[in-house]
Amino acid sequence: MTASVGELSTMVRRCPVTFKPFRIFVVGVGFFSLCFLMTSLGGQFSAKRLGDSPFTTRAEVLSGQESRGVLRKISDMLEMIMKRMDALSKLGNATDTHRLDELSLALDRIQPMGLVERIQAIAQNMSDMALRVEQILQRSVANSRGKDGVFGSCETPKDPHYPDCTSKMDWMRARWTSDPCYAFYGVDGSDCSFLIYLSEVEWFCPPLPWRNQTATPTLKPLPKRQAVFQSDIGSLLEQVGTGKESLSFMRRRIRRLSAQWASAARRLDEKLRSLWREQKRILVHVGFLTEESGDVFSPKVLKGGPLGEMVQWADILTALHVLGHDVKISVSLKELHGFLGVPPGRGSCPLTGPLPFDLIYTDYHGLQQMKQHMGLSLRKHKCHIRVIDTFGTEPAYNHEEYATLHGYRTNWGYWNLHGQQYMTMFPHTPDNSFMGFVAEELNETERMLIQRNKVNNMAVVYGKDASMWKFEGKENFLTILHRYMEIHGTVYYETQRPPEVPAFVKNHGLLPQQELQQLLRKAKLFIGFGFPYEGPAPLEAIANGCIFLQPKFSPAHSSLNHEFFRGKPTSRKVSSQHPYAEEYIGRPHVITIDFNNSEVFDATIREIMKINVEPFLPYEYTCEGMLERVHAYIQNQDFCSPEVPFPPVNASWASLSGPFLPLPNSRVLTWAANTTSFPSWPPLTALRLLTSVQGQSCVEACQSEGLICEPALHRFINIKEAFSALDLQCEGVESEMNHLFPAFSAEHAECSLQHDPLLFSCAGSSPKYQRLCPCRDYRKGQVALCRDCL
Repeated sequence: MTASVGELSTMVRRCPVTFKPFRIFVVGVGFFSLCFLMTSLGGQFSAKRLGDSPFTTRAEVLSGQESRGVLRKISDMLEMIMKRMDALSKLGNATDTHRLDELSLALDRIQPMGLVERIQAIAQNMSDMALRVEQILQRSVANSRGKDGVFGSCETPKDPHYPDCTSKMDWMRARWTSDPCYAFYGVDGSDCSFLIYLSEVEWFCPPLPWRNQTATPTLKPLPKRQAVFQSDIGSLLEQVGTGKESLSFMRRRIRRLSAQWASAARRLDEKLRSLWREQKRILVHVGFLTEESGDVFSPKVLKGGPLGEMVQWADILTALHVLGHDVKISVSLKELHGFLGVPPGRGSCPLTGPLPFDLIYTDYHGLQQMKQHMGLSLRKHKCHIRVIDTFGTEPAYNHEEYATLHGYRTNWGYWNLHGQQYMTMFPHTPDNSFMGFVAEELNETERMLIQRNKVNNMAVVYGKDASMWKFEGKENFLTILHRYMEIHGTVYYETQRPPEVPAFVKNHGLLPQQELQQLLRKAKLFIGFGFPYEGPAPLEAIANGCIFLQPKFSPAHSSLNHEFFRGKPTSRKVSSQHPYAEEYIGRPHVITIDFNNSEVFDATIREIMKINVEPFLPYEYTCEGMLERVHAYIQNQDFCSPEVPFPPVNASWASLSGPFLPLPNSRVLTWAANTTSFPSWPPLTALRLLTSVQGQSCVEACQSEGLICEPALHRFINIKEAFSALDLQCEGVESEMNHLFPAFSAEHAECSLQHDPLLFSCAGSSPKYQRLCPCRDYRKGQVALCRDCL
């Protein structure tokens, strides 16, 4: 039935007359039975797309019942054809020659109309479909044979180690057709296929003894490869692509900073003394740039939209590449599916094979997309994920059950990740890891030129979008500033000057990065209006020799009182437009005041005009600083391997203070040197134990001692001996889920330990509790790393 109409016409002409009745049958019945096949199966001569034809894509996801129905139709039709053949073979008269010639001419006439090719294609697809259906049925029969070889004898096993097997079998019976991915894995509606799927693809049922367990052998881990610093960015630029303006922006930034990255890599390699580093397979999925997430950023790149996220992602990609890792980049769901091995369907099934990556860097949008398309695999592989999260996620919001019960549930958070899997733009949330970005560094010649060419009475306003100029009171302090300085703006506009920008402001419009750098190198002052929060621009201005003047918020902005932070998974209180600049850099480079106080504002402007500052950039925001930090995370952070239990079973300490010793002339405790060492990063030598005052968080308590709260060390202080070492007298010790624990209640002399490690939190305070806080030291200019962390 796959012969073309042209071939049939030729056969009609050449065959002897004695076989004319049979030839009439072959041509006529063959042609009309093919049409019958197409009609009965719902086919069309011209489908809108390949996937719409039942002879192509749909054939790959037929269920067992549908497959048998197709074969039954074909069988019935062939039986009908045989009957007609038997009747026609008995006919024979002289008029057959005339009929045959007419049929031949008719076939010749329809060939130029393009029908021949369509019939040939459909016939070939029918053949392919029949083969596919046969394969499905054969696999169904093979998979449905029990231990004794009898078809359909599978029974749901009763195994206490697999308590969900029965309920999952019931679910599969009712819902297996809800997602084509089940048919992709061989499910055909039989109990045997359900059991095979639930025991071999998912893990809700026990392995079946009658199955060949070597059919899917355990893959050996790939051999470890050494990561080697690389300065050539050509392959990285090729991967980033140019399909969107956001990607073009990232490419330009990567290319512009390539020399600084290469120089930083050489310095870090010397510092590490060519230390052997393991090369990781890394997927970077930028979820917010996918069309499925809306990609609101790309259209605004050239219109004054926020660039902070793209700056950070460009620097993350470059750091991973320069460190020598095997990096793949995804900015669409199609690319994500291809890289991960997502089966066809709606995302209900696990991946088709082992996770092909050691690490996955993504954002909240990407995390949601992976949840929708990875099925149960996300739960299995989420320890490999790192979430780039600008404003941070605190443990109380991250723990799904706890957040739901205690009012911390938001549109974000609740992923039950380890807190340090979230990576922030600034080191404002110690419960998370600080990823950061880089600002351009100056060489000595450039620094000298800046000092020489600074214009003492020139100010640049922080705010590229006209909406950032819409707030009450700006006229007052801008008028004061205008008395002393020439004010410049870089506000985007298309045809006319934005009305929000006062007439005395010299607006340059949106400037390319290099022109903006030149403007900042001339200006004395870079002034913020309070928004945007925590962006990269102030650091770039300070690096170019500007003083950054910003408003102080009173009261501090948070999710409790400010719309911008409402719904974000953090209770952090933001005291100014840029808390990092205020706390970690400070005067004279950063000045934070109340803009509503005209006298203070006037005096501050006059003070600034007298101050001379040099360009300044914190080490952690240089290329070398970011490479050092990311290297340390990749080589040391491991959220997949089980932790060594602590305290160990039957542990006994030499004293009631356990493994802690007081530091001389200090209220701070340290880990005793003669105590058994446990594997940890940061190492236990960095641990400093102290208590907060009532109503104080561990973030604040550690900062008061010049230290950083370290959540990775929390489990080592979550023991009753810690209370004794801190002279806290407990009438009883309890363990429960509370993000403030371990803590001491002085009112009731109660000591409370943390029950769930996911709730270990540096953030959070209560007037009822003194919290036990695990602090650590840090490297100068690199707050993310302790002194012994490299």
